[in-house]
Amino acid sequence: MAVAGILVIVAVIIAINVPPLLRKKLKKELWIFFIFLLFGTILSIAQAMNIKIPNPLEWITAIFKPLSDMVEKLLT
Repeated sequence: MAVAGILVIVAVIIAINVPPLLRKKLKKELWIFFIFLLFGTILSIAQAMNIKIPNPLEWITAIFKPLSDMVEKLLT
């Protein structure tokens, strides 16, 4: 039910925002609009279906933790 609601909202967003972009022939802006809308729609549907979405902070921590540990060992 939540997924259907998300898709209805996405359809409304498209109906409101796409016609002016097409009238003004803003092709690049239209592509960016659809890419961001698709990304947001996928994330919203995943969250509605209780799929675990990884936190970007966890990735940053995984990358910089070894470097931080190395610097800490050098300074102590």
